[in-house]
Amino acid sequence: MSTKDLQEVKDRIKGEAERRYDQALMLSHLIHENPELGFEEYKAHDWMAAAISDLGMDLNDHAGGLRTAFTGDAGGAPLKIGICAEYDALPGVGHACGHNVIAACAYLATAALVPFLDEIGVSIRILGTPAEEGGGGKVLMLEQGAFKHLNAAMMVHPAPAESDRMPTLAAKHLDITFVGKEAHASGYPQVGINALDAMTISQVAIGLQRQHNYPYDQVHGFVSHGGDAPNVIPALVEGTYIIRSKTLSDLELLEPKINRCFEAGAHATGASLNITSPSPAYSEFITDEEIAAIYRRQAEACGRPFPDPTREFRASTDMANISLEIPSIHPLLDIDSLPAINHQPEFTRAARSAAADKAVFEGALSMAYTILEIAADQSLSKRLMSHSCR
Repeated sequence: MSTKDLQEVKDRIKGEAERRYDQALMLSHLIHENPELGFEEYKAHDWMAAAISDLGMDLNDHAGGLRTAFTGDAGGAPLKIGICAEYDALPGVGHACGHNVIAACAYLATAALVPFLDEIGVSIRILGTPAEEGGGGKVLMLEQGAFKHLNAAMMVHPAPAESDRMPTLAAKHLDITFVGKEAHASGYPQVGINALDAMTISQVAIGLQRQHNYPYDQVHGFVSHGGDAPNVIPALVEGTYIIRSKTLSDLELLEPKINRCFEAGAHATGASLNITSPSPAYSEFITDEEIAAIYRRQAEACGRPFPDPTREFRASTDMANISLEIPSIHPLLDIDSLPAINHQPEFTRAARSAAADKAVFEGALSMAYTILEIAADQSLSKRLMSHSCR
């Protein structure tokens, strides 16, 4: 396809994106105004699935056996690219990570491409992926075959600054439970077993352990239940922690160190300890540099500036697990939120701003143009088709 022909197709894709833009904004705003936690995104799922059905796509509702997941397929070309949508919110602060923008971008990029798939020689699959904030929805969908036959995958994520990638750490969620024994805190404390003391000792041990961790290791969490009354020895204490490291291999080295800190609390007090993980571990992200470079060029052409980052933003995502299976990218979209950053209430407001609405259009168009450029590049398409997801 000549440069002239490519631009002509881009113009038509942009026209289709403009035609579907109001629908995309409606999805973004509805999801933002109705925040739902992981695996409970019933409204968001139903709105997105209905919008995908209206595009004439082959809808697989409840994909991977998950009530709030879906996939939509269109096109018959052997090159098949996935676009991931997220729509779960955070407890207390709603869409403070802007997943409403992610969902709207995924929808709009898909909608803009659907009429031209046969012409440009590509198939697409949009994937509604629940519970990114700790539930590992993409990992569960991957295990159940929802990413099967895809040759590449992408998504965009709102942030305080633009980037062609999100540097990540591998992560694992830990649910901690200490069980002790109640007693009157003043009259008979000697017969009680203080589960809150067990947690306190564990937290001190974790603080001391940090001296011996690698610079890229992280441990953070909170106590979700610390007792019931000040005059009752706490017998049940629960907490949730996340441990992070550079790679899954590094995470395997960190986890037993942190587990021993919790074991120290149990041993010192006599409380029993139970450690479970509520979701699959999140891996490191391997960015496909060739696709990322294409995305950056397309995003810049759409008016998205890429300043040099002053501080590297690091987080964890289940999209990283997909990147270990097939070539993937995870760019960041600036929604003009500063000084607010992700997971703050102020970022929640920024995710429903004019800047966020603008990012929906430009982020979606950048992905659509990237997919077009991939399809037009025979060498790249050939490489990607050698990486079909199992």
